[in-house]
Parts: sequence; C-alpha cells; structure tokens
Amino acid sequence: MENLLNELKQKFKSHCEQNGFTKVILGLSGGLDSALVSVLAADVLGGQNVTAIMMRTKFTSSLSIDIAREIAKLNNLNYHEIDIQNLIDIETVYLKNLFGQQPKSIVLENLQARARAKLLMAWSNQFGSVVLACSNKSEILTGYCTLYGDTCGAFVPLGNIYKSDIFKLAKYINGINRVLPQEVIVRAPSAELALNQKDENSLPPYDILDDILKQYVDEKLSVEQIVNSGKDFATVERVIKLYQTSAFKRKQLPVLL
Repeated sequence: MENLLNELKQKFKSHCEQNGFTKVILGLSGGLDSALVSVLAADVLGGQNVTAIMMRTKFTSSLSIDIAREIAKLNNLNYHEIDIQNLIDIETVYLKNLFGQQPKSIVLENLQARARAKLLMAWSNQFGSVVLACSNKSEILTGYCTLYGDTCGAFVPLGNIYKSDIFKLAKYINGINRVLPQEVIVRAPSAELALNQKDENSLPPYDILDDILKQYVDEKLSVEQIVNSGKDFATVERVIKLYQTSAFKRKQLPVLL
C-alpha cells in the first residue's frame, strides 16, 4: 500500500502542476471514495485549497453528514453543506408534467447526481477551483456511475484503483495518521440516491467483483478460465455484461490518474 499511496500522490501532484491547478472542489458525500480523494487533495495541495461540499437530499443519512464534517475537520478543508432537495423536487415536478407520468426511479436517482455536478461546476466557475470526480475503477468498469453526474470533473484521482484496494488504502493511511473517521471505512458503500440503497444491491460484493474484473480486463482471461478459477458462471457473465454495455460511459470520462 505504501507504493500505491506514493504513486497516487505523485500523479496527483504532477497532474496539478502540469495543468496549473492550485485549488480543487469535490462533493463530499460521506462515502469512502470522496473521503479518500479529499484526503489526497489536502495532502498534496493543502486543506485550505480543497473545497468540499456536502450536498444532502432526503436520502442522505445523518451518519454521512457526521462523517463529512469530521473529514473536513481532520483535514482542514474548506467545507460547506447545502440542502439540494428543493432543486430535485422542482425538477421532479417539471418532468412529471412533461412526461405525463411519474418519472422512473432511475431518472430520479440520476437527477440527484447531475444536480450535484451542476452545483460543483457552477462553484468552479465562480471561484476558480477545479472539480474532482470521485469514481473508482470498479464503478467505471461496470458503468455504476452517472454520465454528467458523478463522472463530471477535470480528472479522476481514483479512476485506476479498484474499490477493494481503496478499502485497504484507507486503512493503511489511517494507520499512519488518522485523517478518516473509522465509520467511513467500515460502513456498507451506498450512493444514497434512493431509500436503503446499497452498492451490493446492484453489484456483486466488491471482493468478488474486483477479482472477476481483474481477471477479465487486466489479465485478459476467458470466461472459461475465470470460471475454472472458482468463480460462479452466472456472476462472471453478469459482470462481463456490465463491462461490455458500459463502454460508452468510459469513452466520455475525464483523465484517470
């Protein structure tokens, strides 16, 4: 993990220097990915140059808010909280009238991600900070992300890091210096775009998912070889289908570090 951390920080620093980025902004959701991105950014640029915005809705848990506040305090971030539920409600009513029916759940979920992206971009334009996208490699390879939503940004610091490695990296960093609350590391990952939503309602457990993705994408193994290594055939097929049908999203992503 030491090498991975040093490599990440060096890439982050080099990319910012090459492009003249001195200030960044991100949505601090209370989840692990944005938490780790904020820690990396604060380490490289200084917390005072990292604007972190908690954009809560009716689905945002009190735990997420508490976690975001503690991360901001531990890393001296320029922290703000905004309630965006009113924006979502207005757009929902507009779309209901436009469609002549209640918008589907996927529409309402993506509205939230895109509302957050619009606010971050507006803040970026107003105050001159560069937006960071907080997706990870597991999400990117399976399309578990919203185009023009959480994929919005100038670059993606964790874009080449699998989620299972992000858990390990967070634990390693906290072992050196406590910059993350323990709760953000141990809680079940959730986009919090719907009631009781969990990542594993939509994806296999990350340890299984990442193993399959590494074998198929990185090692170029066949379905037969992956199944013969002990993986469930239906799960392998499902993961590969997610990978194949989300290629259009990957073609529109910002720079992956």
